[in-house]
Order: sequence, then structure tokens, then C-alpha cells
Amino acid sequence: MERFFNMDNKFFSAMSRVADLIILNILCLVCCIPVITIGPSLTALFYVTLKMVRNEESYIVKGFFQSFRQNLKQGIIINVIMLAVAAVLYVDFRFVSSVDAAFSKVMYVLLMVTLLFYLMVFLYIYPLLAKFVNTVKNTFINALLMAIRHLPYTLLIAAVTALPVLAFFFSPSGEMQGLVLLVGIMMGVALIAFINSFFFVRIFDNYIPKEEDGTDTPAEPEEPAGSVGVQTEAGKPAPPVIPSDPGAPAGSEDSGSAGEAGPEAEKNG
Repeated sequence: MERFFNMDNKFFSAMSRVADLIILNILCLVCCIPVITIGPSLTALFYVTLKMVRNEESYIVKGFFQSFRQNLKQGIIINVIMLAVAAVLYVDFRFVSSVDAAFSKVMYVLLMVTLLFYLMVFLYIYPLLAKFVNTVKNTFINALLMAIRHLPYTLLIAAVTALPVLAFFFSPSGEMQGLVLLVGIMMGVALIAFINSFFFVRIFDNYIPKEEDGTDTPAEPEEPAGSVGVQTEAGKPAPPVIPSDPGAPAGSEDSGSAGEAGPEAEKNG
């Protein structure tokens, strides 16, 4: 009995995690209401969930708003770009579907490929902004490169993101749909981000140099020929450039081929 009421047991730890996700979900949804702040809100969400996965979080609310303020400008810019591209894609799809011509099929295929790249960038860009310091341009480039390079993880992340929607529409009964909707309202966005953060941690660890004892170590960012410019902050370690060879270890000599974004500095909170 004494063990059951121990606050460190698995039951109370799980309930504490659920409570954190509910609070985090409410914060994210409320901060998304102005629409233009969706980017900073999702960035702050992933900032907290990435720390939760590593058991580094302290205060959920404080950490959320700290990241929200830190990434407000870049988050808004990225969000506006993503919304603009989504609007253009929507208009293009409507136009192509209304045209009955031979070239419409070719345009439809091209739009589907563009939509696929758009979704891949969308899955990665806000976690990247939450984790690393970089320019908006480099963040977009790295989001696409990582999504392609880590395609198996990308598919898993996409599946987790789409699962609640699929579960709602393909539920066998109204009661099941109501349950899915309830869970979605209570902690849906935060729960998806939390699950996906397990994958993002594994991905991002490839680009953060570590000492033999397993701790992060500062690294002097190098500017390889042909790479995009680097933005760093004092006191924050800079991971190596994304290697051009998927099998090459981070920091290897093959890192930093021409045309890839420069090193990013890790955000420490």
C-alpha cells in the first residue's frame, strides 16, 4: 500500500505526464488562435516535448513561453511562408481540377510531388527551429534534407501525425469517434508532438557532436565551400553540417558538401 501511494511509482509518473500534455496542449491551442502565431506555438510545443523525451524539462509553462518568445520572429516568418505556399497549392489544385486538358494530368502530378515536399518540410521545420539556431532559409533547406535522408523516420512521423484523423473518420461507432475527439481536444496536438519527439531526438543526435562520456561538447562551426551561411549564438554548441553521405558519421570528412545548409547551433534552454 505504501508503494502504491509513492509519487515516484509508474502510475503517478504516467498521470503526471498526462497532466503535462494536457497543459501543453491547451497552451499550444490558445497560442494558435491568432493564426499568425501558429509557427511560434508549434515551435514552443516541440521545444518542451523534446526536453520531455530526454527527461530534461522543469517547468512546462515557463519553458513553453521561453521558446515562444525566443522563436517568435522566425516562427511567424516561417508560418507565413507555409500558409502562403499552402494557399497557392490549394488554388493550383482547384484550377487543375477544373481544366479538362491533356496537360492537366501532368500539372496534377507535379502538384502532388510539390505537396509531398511541402508536407515533409512541415513535419520537420518546427522541431528544427525549436532545437537549433539558424537562418530561416537554412532551416527550410535542412528540414527538406533531413526529411529525405531519414525517410523511414519521416514515414513513421507522418503516420503518427495522420493517425488521429484516420482513427476519427474510420471509427466503427459514434462512441469511438467521440472518444477519439475527446482525447484529441484534451491532449491531441501535444501527444502527437510528444510521440514524434522520440524520433526527432534520434535524428537530431546525429548532428550534435558528443564527447566520449556522452555529453554535448562545443564545436567550432566550419564554413565548407559552397555551403549556406551560418548563424550561431555565443555559448551554444554547433553541430556539424548534414553529411552528404547518409552513411557517413556526423563530423566526418564527407560532411558539408556544396549546396547544403551550414552548421546549426543547438538551442540550450
